[in-house]
Amino acid sequence: MKNIHQYKNTSLVNKVFDGAFKKYDMMNDIMSLGTHRIWKQQFVDTVILENNNTIVDMASGTGDISRLLIQKNKSKEIIRIEPNFNMLNQNIDEFKSYKNIKHLCSYAETVPLKNNSIDAYLISFGLRNISKLDIALKEAFRILKKGGGFYCLEFYKVNKPILREIYNFYAKSIPALGKVFNQDSKPYEYLTKSIEDFYSQKEISKKLRDVGFRNTSTRDIFGGIASIHYSWKLND
Repeated sequence: MKNIHQYKNTSLVNKVFDGAFKKYDMMNDIMSLGTHRIWKQQFVDTVILENNNTIVDMASGTGDISRLLIQKNKSKEIIRIEPNFNMLNQNIDEFKSYKNIKHLCSYAETVPLKNNSIDAYLISFGLRNISKLDIALKEAFRILKKGGGFYCLEFYKVNKPILREIYNFYAKSIPALGKVFNQDSKPYEYLTKSIEDFYSQKEISKKLRDVGFRNTSTRDIFGGIASIHYSWKLND
């Protein structure tokens, strides 16, 4: 496997999203041919929630997962956490009428929350952008209550031969499409490279178990172009 940190660091990732935050949702549309919206709805639909739960929406981006969570259950508290200030504030006015939401600008490696304080930790298409992944997973485990769930939706390198051939052809065109629609190809070059150089689904599952999560499972979407991870912080 390639060294996934050879190009990835906090300042670079921030620079990428500083240049893309205004059209971030369009960027995801290009990356997934628009299907990320369906995948995110499926992702949120699988989250087990009860009234008055506290949920972290990590690497929240422009807040689309938080909006879906609000539609699912308005009685819960949502904590949006996003390391890029511009991204966090892009659509913040849309949440003003919802009183049970907080917005924090913070990194996944240093979450400003107490131990055992949340019921669910969600991260959507953000795991591969974290510079110190093992530390971030330990932080997720720390802040989750016993019995709490870790849910992750992420793009992955396609391994099935036919799908991989199709995806590789499309991936090569993504930076050019970014240039057309966003007048900047660099964020798209970074994102396609980040998928190619990221860990496999099995490696992420192992990392989750290594920090203490149990009952870890994975659900592939569209032949493994994306996957949902489920893990639990179980009672002693």
